[in-house]
Amino acid sequence: MKHSDPTDISLEIAASTFAALGSEQRLSVLRCLVRAGGEGISIGELGQRTGVTGSTLTHHMKILAQAGLVTQEKQGRSIICVAAAYDAVHQLSHFLLQECCADSATPNKDHDHG
Repeated sequence: MKHSDPTDISLEIAASTFAALGSEQRLSVLRCLVRAGGEGISIGELGQRTGVTGSTLTHHMKILAQAGLVTQEKQGRSIICVAAAYDAVHQLSHFLLQECCADSATPNKDHDHG
């Protein structure tokens, strides 16, 4: 999901990205990385914090990386994981909310996100 215009997201891309988040463990991993900020954390620390370890964590990180939600970078003997999701999450929320109340006869200003 690498688009500069948050309104330029296709249904296919949104569905693919939401599918990547369709696991409690992957969502937990992503939330942990978002909490860690731009510096990220090591894969070992990520496993400790989330309780997802080994090949299961590797599998989930691969899916999140393919969706453009996280990055991994080798630093010495460590692998540092970073949430790259900020733009993607913004695009997803905009995708969901851009047409909020569009078909309503009386649009609700409380739901005007746009």
